[in-house]
Amino acid sequence: MDNYDLINEILGKTDEEIEKMTPINILLAGKTGVGKSTLINSMFRENLVETGVGKPVTKHLEKITKEKIPINLYDTKGLELSSNNQKEVIDDITDLLKKLLSEGSDHKIHLIYYCINSNGYRIEDSEIELINSLSEFAPIIVVLTQSLGDNSSELKKYIEQLDLKIESVVEVLSKPYRINGTIIEEKGLKELLTKSFDLIDERAKESFINAQHVDIELKTKTARRWAKRYIKTAFGIGFVPIPFSDASLLVPMQIGMIAHINSIFGISMDKQRVASIVAAIGGTGGATFAGRFIVTNIIKFIPAVGTITGGLISGVTASAMTMALAMSYIEVLGYIAKREKMGINMDFKEIEELMQKTYLEYLKNRKDKNE
Repeated sequence: MDNYDLINEILGKTDEEIEKMTPINILLAGKTGVGKSTLINSMFRENLVETGVGKPVTKHLEKITKEKIPINLYDTKGLELSSNNQKEVIDDITDLLKKLLSEGSDHKIHLIYYCINSNGYRIEDSEIELINSLSEFAPIIVVLTQSLGDNSSELKKYIEQLDLKIESVVEVLSKPYRINGTIIEEKGLKELLTKSFDLIDERAKESFINAQHVDIELKTKTARRWAKRYIKTAFGIGFVPIPFSDASLLVPMQIGMIAHINSIFGISMDKQRVASIVAAIGGTGGATFAGRFIVTNIIKFIPAVGTITGGLISGVTASAMTMALAMSYIEVLGYIAKREKMGINMDFKEIEELMQKTYLEYLKNRKDKNE
């Protein structure tokens, strides 16, 4: 397998992993101008509201999606609740939720964010009725947007005393706010993400991790947990007596592992970025995904090679290089994700150098632990 085929295989497998995910379905409700778009763009990657495709699904709801982001966002565009249209609005929204629920667990709404501008200092009776109507379909988190000062805290206390059918009230400031020369930092997004994650179905959790960009460490922890399964598989493959210099059986497994990690992080992995990673670990279409570089250098990092039986040598070698590949790759993607959140795109050469440095450090640490 040459580099070109390898890169295409990784990208193709990544797309397959994302396709297999159960999309997270979120209903975003609240009156016009309460900051729903700002909230979503702060919670989820790639400025979802601006760059996604919006299609009307009912008179009062629009569905927003974006290719390769496993999320369906149902937004109550232009929602106004008056005595004249309140029943119409509630019926319109609940009819859609019933329809989605009837289509199966993969289509139902997993979570509802009901947004209220905390500067409005109140929740209206019509909103209370809508919230209680929606509560039978999915867990609801009331999000107090533009939360600044005591007014927001007082509104939160008031709503919590209403005994609504909700899971939580979270105060959020979605982006830094400047007032009188002082910058107030964003707040509440991590709390909202954590509460959301605890409420959604297990099948949709991986999609939620992919789509969000508030907690990069959550992506990293999830990727490490999955990587350990591949590392164990690598040992099993390596334990089958095969020549030390021919680890080609590892290729499909390692490609699958990299693709799975990509799908968890959900960052843009185009051909140039993947090429940088492959170049960093010497992937020249040789013995394994990690290439001849690993095969020719692995001996100096793994003690006792040549003194144990052939099968065990292969198992230790396979798991060691797969561990180094996985953990270094996860660390590099975490770094890239943090930079992307800050609006910084890494140079391809920088990615290549960081990957090679990190990969070698993991191999060296393996050696030091065994000495």
